[in-house]
Amino acid sequence: MEYILTGVRDAIGLILTLDQEVIGIALLSINLSLVAILLASLIGIPLGFLVGYYKFKGRRFIITLLNTLLSLPPVVIGILVFSFISKQGPLGEFGLLFTPQGIIIGQTILALPIITALTVNTVKESEHQIVITALSLGASSGQALLTLLKEVKFGILGAVITGYGRVIGEVGVSMMIGGNIRNFTRTLTTAIALETGKGEFSFGIALGIILMLISFIINLILHSFQEGGSW
Repeated sequence: MEYILTGVRDAIGLILTLDQEVIGIALLSINLSLVAILLASLIGIPLGFLVGYYKFKGRRFIITLLNTLLSLPPVVIGILVFSFISKQGPLGEFGLLFTPQGIIIGQTILALPIITALTVNTVKESEHQIVITALSLGASSGQALLTLLKEVKFGILGAVITGYGRVIGEVGVSMMIGGNIRNFTRTLTTAIALETGKGEFSFGIALGIILMLISFIINLILHSFQEGGSW
């Protein structure tokens, strides 16, 4: 028990003294995940809205595929991306393996089905009632669509936040594609695995505390959006 208490004490000391390596790893993780979630949102939100709003042939298959991809293990995505960006892969000439850009690609692919599927579900749940009500009140099709967009905005933001929480806490993609290179591709999760394995218990706990704080803040914001944007 004393071993654990000492580790926690030293970990808090590293955080309070703003240890440069700890802060650097945390900032890198936050920044990489932010870029990945932005890219995934730019693709996933419009795609999810189209699939959720419009009825077309193959729509049910797409929704089923998206829901299936929600449970895709990050390590599988890591293998797929690794095979494409390695030297022997079709994108090997771009030198993306073991780079921050490679991690962003993997995290974007990981977050994309999450944001898309949750956007689809949000739009599907609200689309019929909101559109019918708007049309019955004399709104045009375009006005009804804008009304729907306004009503589902918090649900879509919740999808984005959920995606961010998933990618910043993953380890498989970052480890396989980033290579866990110090001061370059070492993220919170990969550093925790490495430092704990080396016996640097305090360092690992410090990073774990930061990751837990980030997760807490993400869930707090998500709860706010689920409650309609009020704290």
